[in-house]
Amino acid sequence: MIVKEDFLNKLRQLFNLNLYEVKIWTALLSRGISTAGELSEIGDVPRSRAYDVLESLEKKGFIVMKLGKPINYIAVEPQEVLERAKKLVNKTAKVQVKKLDGLRGSELLKELDVLHKQGIEFIEPSDLSGALRGRHNIYTHMETIVKGAKKSVSIMTSSKGLVRKVESMKGVLQSLAKKGVEIKIAAPIDKDCSEVAKDLMSFSKVRHVDKINARFCVVDNKEIMFMVTDDKEVHPSYDIGIWVNTPFFANALGNMFEISWKSMKDANTKLKNL
Repeated sequence: MIVKEDFLNKLRQLFNLNLYEVKIWTALLSRGISTAGELSEIGDVPRSRAYDVLESLEKKGFIVMKLGKPINYIAVEPQEVLERAKKLVNKTAKVQVKKLDGLRGSELLKELDVLHKQGIEFIEPSDLSGALRGRHNIYTHMETIVKGAKKSVSIMTSSKGLVRKVESMKGVLQSLAKKGVEIKIAAPIDKDCSEVAKDLMSFSKVRHVDKINARFCVVDNKEIMFMVTDDKEVHPSYDIGIWVNTPFFANALGNMFEISWKSMKDANTKLKNL
């Protein structure tokens, strides 16, 4: 049986299988029913490993063992395997989340906090910076620094960026607003983001910007996250963000944002003209 390597790799990633498992599984799918010896030969898997691999696939719900001599194995329909795999992932995730939630207030987490605080003491201010590749990583880290805001969050972004920020950080921004944190957001307001802008205006200040093309976030005039590329010209996987913890630069950028803010149109005015 000849199966393309790319196909096997995709299956491994999607179903969280090792190489032997995916080889045996696809071999069985091609036969419908077969013995361990036959599958070992077809899938090019050592016979000494075939039984272990089949047992693993059976536990995961990919195959069914047919009683008799010799023992045969039956392939489960792929659509059913997909549903079983989803249930297994959900079950595993819930167990892992429960374990992680159990760490709150534990001695283990306290020890980790102590290690982190000790490490921070030896870090130069210039070292509190980093580059993040990929939009998912960028937004995850941005959410982390925004969560720690005590006074203000200033955001300048694109029209599409405004939509993305609502999808990923609306809950965090709302929570901060309730605590009295001032949230200011500047973006080009157009038809694509009009509904999002209206939603944001219920708990933050939003203004229209049309002369500045920039993407950044300033938190408490202490930390900055800024993107180095135009989101219209880069694939999300290759988007790059720079995070810097520097009150000197953050304060300067925050002040420039405030100067520009004064000349921007209120989002309501722009929305009326759309």
